[in-house]
Amino acid sequence: MAVRRHAIIGLGSRAQLVARALAASPRAELAAFCDSSRTRMRVHNEWLGTGIPGYRPEDFAAMLAKERIDVVVVCTPDHTHADYVVAALQAGCDVVTEKPMTTDVEGARRILAARRETGRSVRVAFNYRYNPVHRRVRELLAGGAIGEIGSAEFSWLLDTAHGADYFRRWHRDKANSGGLLVHKSGHHFDLVNWWLGRGPETVFALGRLFFYGDEAGHRTDGDRFALDLEASPKLRALYRDAEPEDGYVRNQDVFAPGVTIEDELSVLVRHHGGAVLNYHLHAYSPREGYRVAFAGREGRLELDVRENEYASGAEPVPKQGRARLTVQRHWAPPETVFDGLLGDGHGGGDERMLAELLGDAAPDELGCAADHDAGLQALLTGLAANRSLATGRAVAVTELLGEIGEPA
Repeated sequence: MAVRRHAIIGLGSRAQLVARALAASPRAELAAFCDSSRTRMRVHNEWLGTGIPGYRPEDFAAMLAKERIDVVVVCTPDHTHADYVVAALQAGCDVVTEKPMTTDVEGARRILAARRETGRSVRVAFNYRYNPVHRRVRELLAGGAIGEIGSAEFSWLLDTAHGADYFRRWHRDKANSGGLLVHKSGHHFDLVNWWLGRGPETVFALGRLFFYGDEAGHRTDGDRFALDLEASPKLRALYRDAEPEDGYVRNQDVFAPGVTIEDELSVLVRHHGGAVLNYHLHAYSPREGYRVAFAGREGRLELDVRENEYASGAEPVPKQGRARLTVQRHWAPPETVFDGLLGDGHGGGDERMLAELLGDAAPDELGCAADHDAGLQALLTGLAANRSLATGRAVAVTELLGEIGEPA
């Protein structure tokens, strides 16, 4: 297989993992960086011990041609994804993009139209699919362990270190991120779509900004939510040192004006085939973890993951990543399928995903790779939920598909 030349656009924290993987890959070459900050491009080169050429965003198209790029990896803020994905496709490149694929209907329409016109591929980095315990859930459900699925419950807790970070950064403005329903919950909606093998049909949502922001009430403990960039060499190098160049402030006050996203969300989703998802996310929990349960005609499957038991100030407590997966059929005692520690890096999924995306490993037999359609299906749930929040009504996914120009 020929070595494919990759460019990364967006050199913030998201890019570190893929940059390291590309630098070490025998089948992929890291050929170019693109970012609004020359400081960040310099820092990544220092970390890697490389001299990768760097380009500004306005030179993106010229970079693709000059460096003979085959694959573009998009790690920019979410609202810019569509611009770079479309430009890369039209230049004859394949694309790997961080989730979400984009943040709105118009971005989805543009990406899907460009993919059809060019025939190039778009892959979305849904690393949670590759987590070994999540793969086991897929195997069990697909194998009929609890029969036909009637419903699912999914509750995700973000602690007051991790959760607060979405309210310090550019994510706090829904125009940038689509809100947590698109940016963060997209991971979770994708998992459910993948586990069920079916996409969303109808979505209803309730949500509010309860804990963060200036309207939630004055808080005297704001200092506990302030991220000390000086204490982290990586964050200082990527953000504090780059502030004079691009003006981006990485550590905004979580209780200051300007927060337009929700921190408490409940969503009901009817999937094709009839299964109903009851989903809840809240971003101010004292501990971090999640619980998933599927009810089927022949029993129940439950996954309980505890990533830490408490948060201490702005810095996260090291995640333990302990999971328990059980299956209980009717009139039978529960069977423990897994009970133990998960691997590093999103539960052990990051390395598997990168190896497949970069061509260093054969495609996963469970179909973990997420293409443009998987990206769209996860996005549709989040976009429909946002529209439901705005209108107070249940939203049929066909409504959005019609606007995107995709068949129902």
